[in-house]
Amino acid sequence: MGGITEKITEFIKDLLTGWITSNLDTMFTDVNTKVETIAAEVGKTPQNWNSGIFSMIKNLSDNVIVPIAGMIITFVLCYELISMIMEKNNMHDTDTFMFFKYIFKMWVAVYLVTHTFDIAMAIFDVANHVVSNAGGMITGSASIDVTEALKTLLETQIEDMGIGELLGLGLETMLVSLCLKIISVLITVILYGRMIEIYLYVSVAPIPFSTFTNREWGSIGNNYVKALLALGFQGFFMMVCVAIYAVLVNAITVADNLHTAIWSVAAYTVILCFSLFKTSSLAKSIFNAH
Repeated sequence: MGGITEKITEFIKDLLTGWITSNLDTMFTDVNTKVETIAAEVGKTPQNWNSGIFSMIKNLSDNVIVPIAGMIITFVLCYELISMIMEKNNMHDTDTFMFFKYIFKMWVAVYLVTHTFDIAMAIFDVANHVVSNAGGMITGSASIDVTEALKTLLETQIEDMGIGELLGLGLETMLVSLCLKIISVLITVILYGRMIEIYLYVSVAPIPFSTFTNREWGSIGNNYVKALLALGFQGFFMMVCVAIYAVLVNAITVADNLHTAIWSVAAYTVILCFSLFKTSSLAKSIFNAH
């Protein structure tokens, strides 16, 4: 009778041990995959991230927004001409340079609208260069290697646990694994949300670019460029967040204390997610973009 009970207990412990091992493996794999995704995605320009979406946005901008920008340029230039005449005492204090300046402003306004996409993409190319260089300088990996650690745990800590302890540990790992999956989804939302925001900004680029040549309306274009810079350099801040996360997780020793390691990974991943959320407001604050 005692042998049967011992075999049943051993069978249940094997099931629970397999469940725990599977939870741990899935948990750390999800974290590693998501961190690698962040590092790969933030370094992409709008053209490289999804060429199909980029082509659609460019076509919309060229065929729908550029004509509207043309009307705005006409209004802005007329307003500029009227203001210039009024400033010169109703044409009584005119000089030749005034007309050359006005023609130059017309040329600049048309050039900016017709080369809007080139200028906007140049901003993201610069930001991508910064992100790529940052990725090359960040040493260490944010991956958590649990193969040897799990083997050690199976040979020491888990084998010495009773059924109750194993059941509690299984529920703990399942809960943390579920939380990390939810956080992984949130991180994906942040990454995709940033790129969609970039496409939305770029789609209407000709309109704010058409206001640059006027002193009063130019604030629209200036703030738009600041917003583009903020979106571009948000990727740099994301890379810094991943670098900080890498330093934190590499200090975790899974084999010493399993419970501490599990909750440390969960805590650091929550901090990473929160930090990624804050990168948008931080970038806009630094570049004074509204």
